[in-house]
Amino acid sequence: MKTLLSQLPSQISETITSDILSKYKLMNRRDALFYIHLPTDEKILAAAQYRLKFEELFFIQLRLLKAKCTRQEIYKGRKIEKIGESFHTFYTNHLPFELTNAQKRVLKEIRVDMGSGKQMNRLLQGDVGSGKTMVALLSMLMVLDSGYQGCLMAPTEILANQHFHAISEYLQNQDIHIGLLTGSTKTAHRKFLLQELAEGRLQILIGTHALIENRVQFKNLGLVVIDEQHRFGVEQRAKLWMKDEFVPHVLVMTATPIPRTLAMTLYGDLDTSVIDELPPGRKPIKTIHRTESHRLAVFGFIRQEIAKGRQVYIVYPLIEESEKLDYTNLMEGYDTICKEFPLPQYQVSIVNGRMKAVDKDFEMNRFKEGKSHIMVATTVIEVGVNIPNASVMLIESAERFGLSQLHQLRGRVGRGAEQSFCILMTGNKLSNDARLRMRTMTETNDGFKIAEVDLELRGPGDLAGTQQSGVLNLSIANLAKDQRILELARTAAIEKLAEDEHLRLNDNILLAHQLKILDDTDANFSRVS
Repeated sequence: MKTLLSQLPSQISETITSDILSKYKLMNRRDALFYIHLPTDEKILAAAQYRLKFEELFFIQLRLLKAKCTRQEIYKGRKIEKIGESFHTFYTNHLPFELTNAQKRVLKEIRVDMGSGKQMNRLLQGDVGSGKTMVALLSMLMVLDSGYQGCLMAPTEILANQHFHAISEYLQNQDIHIGLLTGSTKTAHRKFLLQELAEGRLQILIGTHALIENRVQFKNLGLVVIDEQHRFGVEQRAKLWMKDEFVPHVLVMTATPIPRTLAMTLYGDLDTSVIDELPPGRKPIKTIHRTESHRLAVFGFIRQEIAKGRQVYIVYPLIEESEKLDYTNLMEGYDTICKEFPLPQYQVSIVNGRMKAVDKDFEMNRFKEGKSHIMVATTVIEVGVNIPNASVMLIESAERFGLSQLHQLRGRVGRGAEQSFCILMTGNKLSNDARLRMRTMTETNDGFKIAEVDLELRGPGDLAGTQQSGVLNLSIANLAKDQRILELARTAAIEKLAEDEHLRLNDNILLAHQLKILDDTDANFSRVS
């Protein structure tokens, strides 16, 4: 290696401008490459590592931030200049509850974005039950008042139906035309909806993946809201951008930012709003980790909660490789629960992906109406179920779930005024990663903190591609461990673009050249949140 490096001095060219080298006390590139292989002491090794980590993170951020500037320059959003009758009528006369200060702050941020003439690309993070849907509705009403359409895409029919019924109920006293499009929409009604949409008579369309089909065309789409965004692929979300001549404003909502989005947020490519306040009267969910040896005590606790008039979810994991095994696991669990909680004292419902839609709806409604005490289910209930009387979420084999899913499942309870509980049941032997996931869940309800641990465990995905988890293709930097270097590199990138947005000055041609090399290597999906 020493011989090789000594023979290549002219081919190791500098990639970073002299002002950045000086300001951030960076070793030159040739020395860094030499000493990373052949350090004379630990201090020299650390300096070489710092230089190469800084370089790697700096160019990733420079690329993303420059793409954001370009996006805002090229993709002019529809300018929402006035807040009109639809918004004011609803806000003044029909708002079902007073907004929290956090909701008001977020709405102001969205209003400023959509009034700027630049396309909004904003992430809205807030725990389940914090009022994200109301913020989404009010944002769509802002767009309607300027003559544009809004759409809301949800990952499941259950959630899409829930949004449709909730929003229809909220707007029942206003003359606003709302439609629902899912895989179950009958052909004749679908044809009618699509015609109304294309002609502009349909003002708000709510639906599932069906919204991204090519035949779904809007007349003048102003705002796209994507709920539970971690459940959609990057390319799926990108299709909604192509629905109109003008690129719509985009608001993505999540209770737990996936690592890819967290990483993009750190890099500044997404603007972020956080609803960090629960509605008045809500109590934080208490999360408890229990092993198999505590099962009888857990069942005793469930009986106590049912005696108080509460209801309980018991969720079994899905192991994607074996649907048959999943079903067996669920049915064995159901049999156990029925023996522990026998008729006629207890009623037990069951929901899983194999059931017909009509049977699933029957069981869900039975639980919703309080006719059954316990709902045994797979993760089909991860999103879209809102039952305030349910106060216990028991997650079986919790070590098989990722942090995002655990956090989502926990959010199914705590929707009423009573104290709610999430019980994580695991085997006695856990891997280090599983132990960290259980500890994280019991220590915090904060979605961003959970996502940070997820980032450390899973990696951030490919920021400029379509992969959403796994190890980012970094040569030396580590996002979880090199946060400080990341912040410095991001600051340097922001400063450089502030002085020369297009990197056209003589001093910055070096940076533009390096970015071109990076841009030529892969497709860029980084503008899709």
